[in-house]
Amino acid sequence: MGRILVFGATGYTGDLTARRLVADGERPVLVARRPEAVRALADELGGLDVAVADASDEAALAAAVEPGDVLVATVGPFLRHGRTAAEVAAGTGAHYLDSTGEGSFIREVFERWGPVAAEHGSAMVPAFGFDYVPGSLAGALALEQAGPDAVRVDVAYFAFHFGTSAGTKASIAGMTLEEGFRWRDGGLRPERAAREVRRFDVDGRSLTGVSIPGAEHLALPAAYPRLREVGVYLGIPPLVARTLAVGSLLSTPARRIGALKRAGSAGIGKVVKGSTGGPGAEVRARARCAVVGEARSASGEVLATVTLRGPDPYDYTAGILAWGARTAAAGGLQGSGALGPVGAFGLEALRTGCEEAGLTVG
Repeated sequence: MGRILVFGATGYTGDLTARRLVADGERPVLVARRPEAVRALADELGGLDVAVADASDEAALAAAVEPGDVLVATVGPFLRHGRTAAEVAAGTGAHYLDSTGEGSFIREVFERWGPVAAEHGSAMVPAFGFDYVPGSLAGALALEQAGPDAVRVDVAYFAFHFGTSAGTKASIAGMTLEEGFRWRDGGLRPERAAREVRRFDVDGRSLTGVSIPGAEHLALPAAYPRLREVGVYLGIPPLVARTLAVGSLLSTPARRIGALKRAGSAGIGKVVKGSTGGPGAEVRARARCAVVGEARSASGEVLATVTLRGPDPYDYTAGILAWGARTAAAGGLQGSGALGPVGAFGLEALRTGCEEAGLTVG
């Protein structure tokens, strides 16, 4: 059984994940850049082993990771800090999970490091948190219910009474300067975020979602090759959705002109800081989420709808990362290279893991 390492353990998501692993009976190795902070957390959690490595220090992280380990990376924003962990895991032959929600980074894992991991017989499962495991599960369950006539699937994420961490804000801000994508006409096509605004029914309410480049665009067609279209949507208020759609269109020059993109990235880094904490336990206890999956025919007819309901997105992320790491360490992965949640664990096991992390179907 491989070791589990939590990289970024003293950050907001890393701390939650480490605590969940310990609550589940595991003794993960905690990896972070500040020696005093990581040792204090390790002592608090029962004398865990530690390693010190910065997100930019490939040699230090490589010295801590061994073939067959499971590296859980929580060092967002990933476009700024995440590449070292992905590269080390792929080159070492360690399994890899992360908490990213950044579409460009997810695509990098699939296209750049996934083939390297496959050569070593290890698996990489990016975006294994609230972004974007529930959508893969909801979409897959809807496709299973709909049968072979379903060639399109749409998934939408909604959170209620939800607090946002600094790392999440930094990731969202950074994504505004990245080119988006979408699975359309049977292939991955360029598409800016928030290009499409549509509505979904959630518990009798009509809620608004804007299109985003999610992991499902890569993960679901791999599991269901018949898919011609995949839509991923983030639920936000209608006025915000319209503003975001316009802003996404107007920011096109900044995304495509190198000097403007570099200036924008530098400005975002100064204004929006990552790893500075997030919502406390009382706020998370009030939060809820819902994720909708719709399977459609070629004509657009809705053939099946599945709704998942669950707890605070950060608590869910910690729970599903812990489940995925435990399952991977015990030999429960079903393939190598870059994988989506269904391809990595199988649909029934994934449903069980999501239920353990607090999601319910129906």
